[in-house]
Amino acid sequence: MHTFNNVRIDQAEGLRRAVRPKPVRVITVTSGKGGVGKTNISANLACTMANSGKKVLLLDADLGLANIDVVLGLKAKYNLSHVLNGKCSLEDILIEGPSGVKIIPASSGIQNMSELSKAEHAGLIRSFSDLSFTPDILIVDTAAGISDSVVSFSNASHDLIVVVCDEPASITDAYALIKLLNKEHSCNRFRVITNMVGSAQEGHELYRKLLKVADKFLDVTLNHMGSIPYDEYLRKAIQKQKPVVNSFPRSRSALAFTKAIQKIDQWPVPDSASGHIEFFVERMFGNINSKMAAMV
Repeated sequence: MHTFNNVRIDQAEGLRRAVRPKPVRVITVTSGKGGVGKTNISANLACTMANSGKKVLLLDADLGLANIDVVLGLKAKYNLSHVLNGKCSLEDILIEGPSGVKIIPASSGIQNMSELSKAEHAGLIRSFSDLSFTPDILIVDTAAGISDSVVSFSNASHDLIVVVCDEPASITDAYALIKLLNKEHSCNRFRVITNMVGSAQEGHELYRKLLKVADKFLDVTLNHMGSIPYDEYLRKAIQKQKPVVNSFPRSRSALAFTKAIQKIDQWPVPDSASGHIEFFVERMFGNINSKMAAMV
């Protein structure tokens, strides 16, 4: 009997390992100030990854001024505000965007959505456990700035991308965001995308400006993911409310997004769900593992 029990324990543990999915890579895209093209970058990165065969979930985490649906020309009947007031579940508000990207829309023009408490942010993140869709990658498009919402979602991610453009306020505010996350929340690794630049050299020089001040005052690592040029095709795609990577796949901007996700593919794959990302990962799949293990 003792041996039989040991066998059942071994079988249960083996099944738990077998059904445990690989961790979802959680990427937060943020910026120090608005108007730098952050949401457009989030949308095009998501579509480029989906075009390469990955299952992508895109969360609009600008809770009070959402615009992922606007950027992609979509209409959402329900959004996160309906989840928080109990009218529906996270699964109910999921919509499908270009290239099969699954999108969780947020609300726009609802003030209390932009003033959620830390507990409410944590509860929202935990609600991901209700989703049946199991993505390879979750992209979180945050609000701009240093609000509690930005901090909460940044802390719940594997990788943090900071978008910056060639404006003094953009550089100053990007540094302020990095400083806050580093000093008060122990984030020490940041990816940087330079956006709306004239050339790759101009983008790299912009990155060097941010790197210089960060190296001087902070203990952080910044990596340049690349530059997105503002070309005519990107402007046309924005006006059409379409991702440039689908509308004009051979344009300079579209090719820049392809290069960016090639770098993402080279990032170390998370081998476990730990620390701050447990909300997005362990809770997303915890119910699946519990049900499968209970069958043994």
